[in-house]
Amino acid sequence: MPKVKLDHCVIRVSDWERSNAFYRDVLGAEVVKQGVRVAYRFGDTQLNLHGPGISGGPVARLPVQPGNSDLCFEWHGPIVGAIEHLKRCGVAIEEGPVQRSGAKGQGTSVYFRDPDGSLLEFMSYREAAQ
Repeated sequence: MPKVKLDHCVIRVSDWERSNAFYRDVLGAEVVKQGVRVAYRFGDTQLNLHGPGISGGPVARLPVQPGNSDLCFEWHGPIVGAIEHLKRCGVAIEEGPVQRSGAKGQGTSVYFRDPDGSLLEFMSYREAAQ
């Protein structure tokens, strides 16, 4: 079988401007306009968006709703940097730092939420929990 890699996934947002600002300023996403649609690009991985006025192409049997996603982003640096970044952005930390297992093995994570309540995670593979 050929090698596969996650290309994109879909989240739903309830407010375009609020979500665009959050994903751009807190997660460093490139906000990509695609006609009337928007996507958030992180290097070679992308979040496609459904939201007010847009439902997308083929729809999942149970379409994703605002606030019901759970996504992890790798933080390239010590987890303390992620914690400081979230505090500077005014984002509350729900849990962490805690040890978790991710795509590259054991890491240290902090959990927080996007404006719709979806659970987000920064994971660092650089160090153990402080």
